[in-house]
Amino acid sequence: MPKAAPVAMTDLKLIALDEEDLAVVSSLLQDAVVRVADMTYVPAQKRFAAVLNRFDWEKAAQEKGSKDGKDYRRQRTALRFDRVFGAQLKNVKPSFGDRILSLLAVSFEPGDPPGGRVTLTFSGDASIQLQVECIEAELKDLGLVWRTRSRPEHPGSETGTGGKPGDAGS
Repeated sequence: MPKAAPVAMTDLKLIALDEEDLAVVSSLLQDAVVRVADMTYVPAQKRFAAVLNRFDWEKAAQEKGSKDGKDYRRQRTALRFDRVFGAQLKNVKPSFGDRILSLLAVSFEPGDPPGGRVTLTFSGDASIQLQVECIEAELKDLGLVWRTRSRPEHPGSETGTGGKPGDAGS
């Protein structure tokens, strides 16, 4: 775990109850990294939870015009889904708890309304698909913030710019 640095970052606390809300959560968690051991599905509570290291894309956009552009930040963030009736793993093995996954997106595929499948898509062809009664999620920053000199890179972005998907040139 990186040492916390005394940096200010606004703590987020969001609730997602529909696809539009979930799209906001997905954009905030893009390029978050998580250890497999920091995710769990608890069938008895119908809950899936994860603690991730969220990349601060908003701050990175502000730094784009700075001299060195290297003052990026990550923050510990909790993600919770309730009303989960099942979880399917693809290329994610709980026995490899120290494996680090990079979250690309969180999406919803409607099923029998208001239910469906929430999919957490990771790099390396890994995913977790949650069968949900409805969308009921919470994203909450946990307060620990630290600086990082690296910015996530994406295929098709300009070399060295680490453009976020959706940015011009990526």
